Amino acid sequence: MPLLAAVYGNPPPDVIETPRGARQLSPLIPGSDDIASLDDASLDEIALLVPGGAIEARYLLAQALRALKPGGLLTAAAPKDRGGLRLKKTLQGFGCDVAETSRRHHRICELERPQAALNLAGALDDGAPRILPLGLWSQPGVFSWDRLDPGSELLLRNLPPLAGHGADFGCGIGWLSRAVLTSPDVQTLKLIELDRRALDCARHNIVDPRASFEWADVRNAAKALSGLDFVVMNPPFHDGGQEDRMLGQAFIRAAAGVLRTGGRLWLTANRHLPYEAALAEAFKTVVPVADSGGYKIYEARR
Repeated sequence: MPLLAAVYGNPPPDVIETPRGARQLSPLIPGSDDIASLDDASLDEIALLVPGGAIEARYLLAQALRALKPGGLLTAAAPKDRGGLRLKKTLQGFGCDVAETSRRHHRICELERPQAALNLAGALDDGAPRILPLGLWSQPGVFSWDRLDPGSELLLRNLPPLAGHGADFGCGIGWLSRAVLTSPDVQTLKLIELDRRALDCARHNIVDPRASFEWADVRNAAKALSGLDFVVMNPPFHDGGQEDRMLGQAFIRAAAGVLRTGGRLWLTANRHLPYEAALAEAFKTVVPVADSGGYKIYEARR
């Protein structure tokens, strides 16, 4: 059956309507389709909750227009303070006539895909996966896509050689996992990541038979794990663009649940995040290892 309607993300129903029978395209929802894999002119209708990053947003809009049939309907929404104010200009720059409205602190753009060719090539190239100067695959839109983030860098400076069976919770494109796997005593490493784009890059960046990959929410995937010797992580603390400190605390509890007695968690986090209580509740011992540049490192033992 042809794919005729699609949605990207979870647009608030009081902002825009999701087409009936729409297939999900968000890389942050496990099991969804990849918008880049859709055939040209294969959709009749698409609704988008557009992310805030400028390069990522232009790429998404260009991919949506590429996959939309001439005359097909596109509805795109974004919060005014997270990219909504540039939606109309971006779509006009591609060559579209756009109707714009506002609702619930969002800007909403609607259009019919014109018959004429559109100026999409630049946006498609700018937002596509690529190899960074450091030799790693990445893509705009994933966490810290064009550089090693300072928190992970601090953890890498303090991480000892690990051994046994472990996991990287929220592995991103694989910065921490690559370092972990330099130890010959590591037997297996499970990389779990919610963002399919980051996990796809990690598959390119880590070619090691000890590594396995899972596209999942750590909070769900951890339920199937047990008896691990170690977990490393730089947990997220944003959900849908808003700070959510409960995310990192949930990652800590998930790590405690998968580690054997004596197993170790290595955690990096922004200094202001309140993780100490969650660590103390879930682990037998918690040792602060480093505190520098606004980041902190802990080793916790079950």
